[in-house]
Order: sequence, then C-alpha cells, then structure tokens
Amino acid sequence: MNYMIRPLVSFLISVFMLAGPAVNLALAEDMAKAEKGQATIKIVAESDKVRAYETLYKAGDTNANIVTSALRVVRALHAGTLMRIYADGKTEKVEWKTGEVKILQIGSQYTTKNVGKTDFVTYTVLIK
Repeated sequence: MNYMIRPLVSFLISVFMLAGPAVNLALAEDMAKAEKGQATIKIVAESDKVRAYETLYKAGDTNANIVTSALRVVRALHAGTLMRIYADGKTEKVEWKTGEVKILQIGSQYTTKNVGKTDFVTYTVLIK
C-alpha cells in the first residue's frame, strides 16, 4: 500500500504548490455564508475516489465530528492554531504554518476548534 501512497502524495503536493496561498474571491464569498460559530466546508472537486475541499475556520469556529476513516492530505492556506477535542476528553493543540502540508492518517474521531485570533483556511484532499 505504501508504494501507492508516495506517488499520490507527491502529486497532491505539486497540485497544492500550483494552487498558491490565495483564496479565490468567489470561494471567500461562499464561505462567508456559513452558520455562525461553525467552520465552513466548500467542496471544490470530487470523484468516486477523491474529494477536495477547503475549510474556513473563523476565530472561535468549531468543526464537529471530524471523520478520520480515510487518509487525508491537508495544506494550510493561512496559518492557524486548532484544538482537537477527542470523545474521551483528551485535547491536542495543532499549529499550522501557511503552506504547510500534513498527511493525516486514519484515527479517532474528534472535534476541532480554531483557538487562534485569525481566520484559518485549509485545502484538503481526502482519499475515499
């Protein structure tokens, strides 16, 4: 399985690099319509094997019930700090730098909260 993941991750990282750090104006307008206090998710592309989406967390926003049943590659479009809150009460602070890419493995379910003072935006590619 690892022999398949490495080329895919390399490809996804190159796509992230081409995308650049700016958020499309139309996308920003769509994200502004989100329910207060909840992170906004905008699907930008999807197939039967992959879903690509952007998530906007305004300061204090939460994103409940993150499903971690699939491999995800996440790039921070804007720096930020999230708090992961697991079902058992355990918390984990995760800091992101603009442009940073992380591969998030399958794991426990959790809720996230933007504990920073600025908006935090990520671009995620989820392998179905």
